[in-house]
Amino acid sequence: MRKNTVKEQLASGGISVGTMIFEFNSTGIGHLAGEAGADFVIYDMEHTGWSIETIRELIATSRASKAISMVRVPATQYHLISRPLDVGALGIMVPMVESVEQARLIAQSAKYAPDGARGAAFTLAHDNYEGGTVPDKMADANRETFVIAQIETAQGVESCEAIAAVDGIDCLWVGHFDLSISMGIPGQFDHPDFIAAITRVAQAAESRGKTAGVMVSDLENGAFWKGLGYRAFAYSGDLWLYMAALQAGVQGMKGL
Repeated sequence: MRKNTVKEQLASGGISVGTMIFEFNSTGIGHLAGEAGADFVIYDMEHTGWSIETIRELIATSRASKAISMVRVPATQYHLISRPLDVGALGIMVPMVESVEQARLIAQSAKYAPDGARGAAFTLAHDNYEGGTVPDKMADANRETFVIAQIETAQGVESCEAIAAVDGIDCLWVGHFDLSISMGIPGQFDHPDFIAAITRVAQAAESRGKTAGVMVSDLENGAFWKGLGYRAFAYSGDLWLYMAALQAGVQGMKGL
């Protein structure tokens, strides 16, 4: 099984920077991200409507990329978590995590026994169709799979310390838009209550030896979150990056 360099970097106290993919389900997108220097790509299933077949193709064509492939699933359900892992994802992101019970279900769904209850199938995409012993493959998968719980509601913030304490959860990832909406301050990312909430999430992760993560839109935004203790960053997403680059070029050409 491929070594998860992102999980290794973050476990040692380092920083990891990747990006998210929402729109361009092309065979080269993972390689483009990797060649750009991204440590990981997170393929989104929550907001895109992409099927597991699309995810399977994206991960397969990204297998040789320098970037680690992860998937954000739509909800906390066993089959939604296990299937992306079976087709080769090395990380899983689950939205709207609000309780210890939910976090435990996520970890159970993502890990093989004795750490979880993931259904077993081997010599498939997740173990590179290779031979080897079953115990070794299970141990490798449990060690290399990176599990992200998204904290994006007021209830999630209230439970963040307990969620961070769950074995098998590696990262607390703030969904900043959803969190601000849940708190009744939509888009007010400089609101004192919002700052207090995201600071609490970072401290909860740090206190349990876990990582705090977030998507950032620019370097100034990234520096702000890094200053709060966040160490896993998705630098924007494919459609916004494309739009910004195209807009800059088109406006520049029109201004000549």
